[in-house]
Amino acid sequence: MREKQAFLECAQAVNTHGVKGAVRLASRCDSPSVLAGLKTMYLREGDGYRPMPVVHASVQKNMVLATFAGIDTLEDAISLRDKIFYAKREDLPLPAGSHFVADLLGLPVIDADNGQPCGVLEDVTFPGAHPVYVVRDGDHSFMIPAVPAFILDISYGQADKPEGIYVRLIEGMREG
Repeated sequence: MREKQAFLECAQAVNTHGVKGAVRLASRCDSPSVLAGLKTMYLREGDGYRPMPVVHASVQKNMVLATFAGIDTLEDAISLRDKIFYAKREDLPLPAGSHFVADLLGLPVIDADNGQPCGVLEDVTFPGAHPVYVVRDGDHSFMIPAVPAFILDISYGQADKPEGIYVRLIEGMREG
C-alpha cells in the first residue's frame, strides 16, 4: 500500500486582483467553492510547507479571489503569481466513494473480468461532465471515461483485493 500525501495541490495563483494583495486562484479542487472554504493554504518551501492563513476568499466565476495574512500590497501578490498552493488532506472534504487524483495516479489498471493488467493510470483530465482516466500501456496511451459503466472498483490494496483500478473496457477502447 502506497503512502498517501499529507498535502495536496489545490490551486495555482494565476494573477493578482486589485492593489491590496488579492490573488486570483485557479482551483484544482472539485469546485472553486471547496477552495474558497479553506482557512489555510500552504506553499511548498524545500522539504516543508509554509502556512498561508486565508483572510478572505470568494468565488468569482470559475476562479477564487483570495487574500492571505501578510500579503497586503500588489508587489506581495505579484510574488505569488504562478505559485502552486496546497491544502492538508484532512482539510479537503471527500464524499464517500470519491478519491483524490493524487491517490489514483500510478495505480495499476486491471481488467475486472480476467485480472489482466491494462496499464497504469498516468493522468486524469476533466474535459466535461465526467473525468477521463489516461492509461499508459507501454508506449501506448488510451482513455477511459470515469463512469461506473467502465470503472467498477478502486482498491488501495485491501487484504481481499490487490491495489488497482478495476475496469471493464469495451471493444476498441484500448486502441486509443
